[in-house]
Amino acid sequence: MARQTGRLSGLQTWPSRPTQLPSSDPSPFLSPGRRLLSSPLRVSPSAARVLDEINPRSLVTSAKQDENMTHFLGKLASQEHREPKKPEIILLPSVDFGLEISKQRLLSGNYSFIPESMTATEKILFLSSIIPFNCLLTVRALGGLLKFLGRRRVGVELEDYNVSVPILGFKKFVLTHLVSIDQETYSVLQIFKSESHPSVYKVASGLKEGLSLFGILNRCRCKWGEKLLRLWFTRPTQDLEELSSRLDVIEFFLLPQNLDIAQMLHRLMSHIKNVPLILKRMKLSHTKVSDWQVLYKTVYSALGLRDACRSLPQSIRLFRDIAQEFSDDLHHIASLIGKVVDFEGSLAENRFTVLPNIDPEIDEKKRRLTGLPSFLTEVARKELENLDSRVPSCSVIYIPLIGFLLSIPRLPFMVEASDFEIEGLDFMFLSEEKLHYRSTRTKELDALLGDLHCEIRDQETLLMHQLQCQVLARAAVLARVLDLASRLDVLLALASAARDYGYSRPCYCPRLHGVRIQNGRHPLMELCARTFVPNSAECSGDTGRVKIITGPNSSGKSIYLKQVGLITFMALVGSFVPAEQAEIGAVDAIFTRIHSCESISLGLSTFMIDLNQVAKAVNNATKQSLVLIDEFGKGTNTLDGLSLLAAVIRHWLALGPTCPHIFVATNFLSLVQLQLLPQGPLVQYLVRKPRWPWESRTMETCEEGDDLVFFYQVCEGVACASHASHTATQAGLPDKLVARAKEVSDLVRSGKPIKPVKELQKQNQMEKCQILVDRFLQLDLEDPSLDLDIFMSQEVLPAATTIP
Repeated sequence: MARQTGRLSGLQTWPSRPTQLPSSDPSPFLSPGRRLLSSPLRVSPSAARVLDEINPRSLVTSAKQDENMTHFLGKLASQEHREPKKPEIILLPSVDFGLEISKQRLLSGNYSFIPESMTATEKILFLSSIIPFNCLLTVRALGGLLKFLGRRRVGVELEDYNVSVPILGFKKFVLTHLVSIDQETYSVLQIFKSESHPSVYKVASGLKEGLSLFGILNRCRCKWGEKLLRLWFTRPTQDLEELSSRLDVIEFFLLPQNLDIAQMLHRLMSHIKNVPLILKRMKLSHTKVSDWQVLYKTVYSALGLRDACRSLPQSIRLFRDIAQEFSDDLHHIASLIGKVVDFEGSLAENRFTVLPNIDPEIDEKKRRLTGLPSFLTEVARKELENLDSRVPSCSVIYIPLIGFLLSIPRLPFMVEASDFEIEGLDFMFLSEEKLHYRSTRTKELDALLGDLHCEIRDQETLLMHQLQCQVLARAAVLARVLDLASRLDVLLALASAARDYGYSRPCYCPRLHGVRIQNGRHPLMELCARTFVPNSAECSGDTGRVKIITGPNSSGKSIYLKQVGLITFMALVGSFVPAEQAEIGAVDAIFTRIHSCESISLGLSTFMIDLNQVAKAVNNATKQSLVLIDEFGKGTNTLDGLSLLAAVIRHWLALGPTCPHIFVATNFLSLVQLQLLPQGPLVQYLVRKPRWPWESRTMETCEEGDDLVFFYQVCEGVACASHASHTATQAGLPDKLVARAKEVSDLVRSGKPIKPVKELQKQNQMEKCQILVDRFLQLDLEDPSLDLDIFMSQEVLPAATTIP
């Protein structure tokens, strides 16, 4: 069971049967085969829901687990009468889930759906379209699962040991409430974007978040809020109740009269710290002075959050939960820490100290220790009277664990160790040119005062242990504080971003398959461009499920595709969206083929990466999926790329009402001109001025003299040209080069022969004549062997062949 946004690794295994291609059925059931799940290290918080939905026969996981996973497995094993029957739990050594060994198992598996004629390289390319090798947890989980199958000999129990277990297909499981989004989609939509830190002093410390959707929405004040926001981004959901509860909080804080309370709550969030780490240290008795300070501020800030939420509408679930679950245990913890811990003294001594009037015995010992310096000064004065007159001074000092000592300076005549002996004193040691002795008086002080420092420390440590026990006994409320406070922090951050950027609340329509967006905006591009033209989109119902978007280069087709994907994604994480109005229906996945994320480690060409991305959409998209394809096919021969694009679209159109909602942006105008797609209600072509409400659109332009003006709006129709020459001029190519390219393009389009440029032809002729004259002037006309006929016949050849 792989902890990857709710997605699980599964295999279909049967005894030897005819070759079967990988199944694209989204159903989580593998009947009549075996249902197996595998986990590399940890289990997601929704593990119980995973088991209920999939009902696996076996659960394969690592024997090396953290506390939460161990607790979950123990609880699962104790459910003897669980219905349906509990899965068999198989624990494998953690080495069996190693990344490299898992990759080797995947590449060397016995796949009956892969032709035997394929070479090793072709096999890798084929598997890369099925298995997300860039998802390390999935690879490790599959590696452990293959190890288990190899040990059990599933399906080949009676065969020779050299016969490996046949794998008939891979199937990806997705929890019903989650939306499936792969890593490529996160990258091309710039939901996350990591980049090197600009400071040379922090380059080695890791990466920072660049310009991304997460970066502009992440205004969380505490680390746990930031982690929760990232978790929400990696787990977009279809749970309408959960999404509506998030939007209710954001909408409340967006009201003008609630701005002050939102800012106050946001300030309190900055004091919510890493409580689990502190509690872990308390269990190990490794608590630091700073931990007590952090815990004290966290608890008091939580009390402030509780008091504020009690005055807010209790109809909003989050406010009600905070008001009820932030119990008086928090006040008890804060009161104990505030009354016991001496923060100033603890910082000064770098250890735990308690305030006065907590323990009378400690107070008495501290009082005695406080008056000790003046008392020791008097003792030293009396001891000096009994010493040799050559001793100029002395002092009585206290050293923990050793006791009281008489210290005198080293005299000039004290050279050898035998010179250190003084009658009536016991020599202890020499340190920094001072001699330390025990005297009768210091021995009396040891017996009278004892080891005050150690005794005080021991008693204060005992009090700290008792205080830790009191805090740990109420650890449950602290864990709940962290959960609810981080949730409030995320929603405050989303509300702040929605207020600044002018976002609106989306509407969820379960019966609507697809999305409707009115005047939507790209959340990142609108921050970078001087002006941004909003556009609308609709992909709902059984008509117009496939949108073919054509238009000039640089007219904003890719931005339009990303805009649709980002607005849909934001709505599925419970955020307000950059649009006047947005209706979000049942969307179970978002697939993209927008940008080729090249990687040397993958060993794949750019076009192969494009094919893999499209293959994922073809094999996994359902009628509730959103598919965004930009310029697919341009990485190969024009005719081949056009054919592949037409074939993919026709494949989806053949599905009829179960066709996914698809946006395709392309410059292959032949797709329309040659009528490669069947006519019907499923296809809509996008161009010209938009008519409202809800119609298909494309990018609109206008030619003003020699200039091309982009309106960046979509409307119904088909573009007549890509206007590549205008884009080339804007890119800085020379005008002559652009003009010649346009001329050649027009000739090819009209079927006329391409003639060389007259100026270039004339220049070549002049160069040839000049070469001929120069060589003629070099001839020796008096040479009897000179044959002018041969010379002239050589010069009629091309200049490149006659010049030495």
